[in-house]
Amino acid sequence: MVKTKMPVKISDSEWEVMRVIWTLNQTTAQEITQILADSMDWKAATVKTLLGRLVKKEVVWTQQEGKKFIYHPAVSEMDTVRSATENLFSHICAKKVGETIADLVEEATLTQADIDKIMEQLQQKKPVATIACNCIPGQCTCKS
Repeated sequence: MVKTKMPVKISDSEWEVMRVIWTLNQTTAQEITQILADSMDWKAATVKTLLGRLVKKEVVWTQQEGKKFIYHPAVSEMDTVRSATENLFSHICAKKVGETIADLVEEATLTQADIDKIMEQLQQKKPVATIACNCIPGQCTCKS
């Protein structure tokens, strides 16, 4: 029951929990705590707090089995990543999006398959003549 196209804003800590839920597709707070215990040094209470926030944001849905709650993703990982990317791009000048994408590619560790996919997308992309600045005066140097 994964929803799509739902804009989602989650914190860095919530991302860590969601990565476990997306990987397992359904899990308990105890399993998440065990998986993240070493890398995050979180106690069960921390995981339960984060799960409560995710349920409230409708990113996760629960199913009760006895005294345990089973957590399921309510949004897909791809849609959440897409939403985070759109959020990032909405905070920078439209003229700097291409430069930002180039920086991301430069910093990323990529396989040949990744590079081939990026190249394919670039070959299909229709360039525009100009990109208008979408900033409020004083947010960038385009209009000064």
